[in-house]
Amino acid sequence: MLGKMLENVRNTCPLIHNITNYVTVNDCANILLACGASPIMADDEAEAAEITSICGGLNINIGTLNSNTIPSMFLAGKRANELGHPVLLDPVGAGASKLRTETAWKLLEEINFTCIRGNISEIKTLASGAGTTKGVDADTADKVTEENLGEAVAFVKKFAAKTGAVIAITGAIDIVADSEKAYCIRNGHPMMSSITGTGCQLSAMTAAFLTANPDSPLEAAAAAVCAMGFAGELAHARMTELDGNSSYRNYIIDAICNMTPEQLEKGAKYEVR
Repeated sequence: MLGKMLENVRNTCPLIHNITNYVTVNDCANILLACGASPIMADDEAEAAEITSICGGLNINIGTLNSNTIPSMFLAGKRANELGHPVLLDPVGAGASKLRTETAWKLLEEINFTCIRGNISEIKTLASGAGTTKGVDADTADKVTEENLGEAVAFVKKFAAKTGAVIAITGAIDIVADSEKAYCIRNGHPMMSSITGTGCQLSAMTAAFLTANPDSPLEAAAAAVCAMGFAGELAHARMTELDGNSSYRNYIIDAICNMTPEQLEKGAKYEVR
């Protein structure tokens, strides 16, 4: 099933509009190309809605939020809703500042999101204002562990029911859920936290998977999360003593580029709850 989600991306080559983090915008474009999609990066208010109209899906990432791009996010999001296009929100750093938190809340109020992807602290902030962050990273107090996994799954399902979106929480254990069903995913490698942008890349790629699989948003999001984590494993396996985090970043993109649906189906590590 999850391998089919990747196959559909390769076959349809969806065009994805990204209003995203300028720290990682190049990596987001490359990961979209690697998975078989096509990227457009456009964040000016004068063209945001128009660009969204010619794309299949929209990725909104508030990682480098500023007053110039906020109006573009609302214009593009509302236009995508009008067209029935999937829209993903990555609330980077929600809880770290008033601007980020209030903008994320307002986006949730005014735009219907197909998927919301973030770390546990960001998602807790959106759900209740109770999350804490360490910059744009999850606080250790919010960490999902084997001991609290059941509680975390229940929380994610409840938030999915409230928003109508698939919720994807990434960390040591990933949880991707709608109101009824959750994928608990254990792909990935600790070194992924040593490079900037794996989350941003995942959000862009998830938007592509959602666009290529409009009838299966939960499975599409779960497949994207598994693929990214599996790529982290494959990338680490080819590291040499001369390689560092820069090489690792490139190896992850290579792993996505070379990944087949059959490899993803075999390599995905998950349970359904």
